[in-house]
Amino acid sequence: MSRFFDTALRPIITAAAASDRIKATSQRLTVTRRVVERFVPGETQDDVSAAIRRSLGNGLSVTIDHLGEDTTDEAQATQTVDAYLSLLEEMSRMPSPDPKALEVSVKLSALGQMLPRHGRKIAEENVHIICTAAETAGVLVTIDAEDHATVDERLDILRTVRRDFPSLGTVLQAYLRRTEDDCREFAESDVRIRLCKGAYAEPPTVAFTDRAQVDEAYLRCLRILMKGNGYPMVASHDPMMIGAAHELVAEFGRTPDSWEHQMLYGIRTDEQLRLAGDGHRVRVYIPYGREWYGYFVRRLAERPANVAFFLRALADRGRPVTTVVPA
Repeated sequence: MSRFFDTALRPIITAAAASDRIKATSQRLTVTRRVVERFVPGETQDDVSAAIRRSLGNGLSVTIDHLGEDTTDEAQATQTVDAYLSLLEEMSRMPSPDPKALEVSVKLSALGQMLPRHGRKIAEENVHIICTAAETAGVLVTIDAEDHATVDERLDILRTVRRDFPSLGTVLQAYLRRTEDDCREFAESDVRIRLCKGAYAEPPTVAFTDRAQVDEAYLRCLRILMKGNGYPMVASHDPMMIGAAHELVAEFGRTPDSWEHQMLYGIRTDEQLRLAGDGHRVRVYIPYGREWYGYFVRRLAERPANVAFFLRALADRGRPVTTVVPA
């Protein structure tokens, strides 16, 4: 089943992320919006603030993503920045026993990177604005990953902005063939690196496409980061990767405050709470906003169980969704 999902279903689902027609239809369907609530707590700052407080109350850390990858003009990028500034102001007033519990994740495309004129300059300036406000608020910042064509520029912006904000982190996707080399570079410094398997449709020339190869690449990259001087953020729900992280922590003598687990909002919540109860830092990636479609499709493409949950909701479209598929 998993092989059929990987080779047949995942490419179809991922292609849907680029379809404006499917996007428009999905956003009109009430059943889609009800299923989305499993992965996205809502569209407003009030929605995400409530989710943050619930997570903190459960002993979890958070990273918040204001969804918006289709920025087409500078005014839209400015609106995204303003949303982050408003959120950071509110987060600064949230009591937390852990000074590293609060974080925001930003996508450069949402900050103007893909604009036809001066896109990189606009995005870099906007990251700087957000980092300035986040530092005042006591909140960490991570630059999120996007498709492979954006990696070089993203990492270059990371290097530049870290001169003023050394705590700035980023994401590396293990399925990209280049990522081991990127891990080696950043493992030599104190960069915060979120390591995930990868969620974008990429050609085999730049990415591993076989599930076993991706797993092997993740383990190689994780070893490099755990052995290094940085701060690894193990972004995986896979029990094998979680177990491997604990083994590597023991092997290299890492302290509990030198690394963390990261998981997505709405996925394996019981495991998040179990790990936190065992004394591990667990950070929940919580997205919010109106531009939820691309994020939602990528979650469906990750696991057969997520698709099963969506199909079950379609079958029960006349009744409220009250259960979730265990993850």
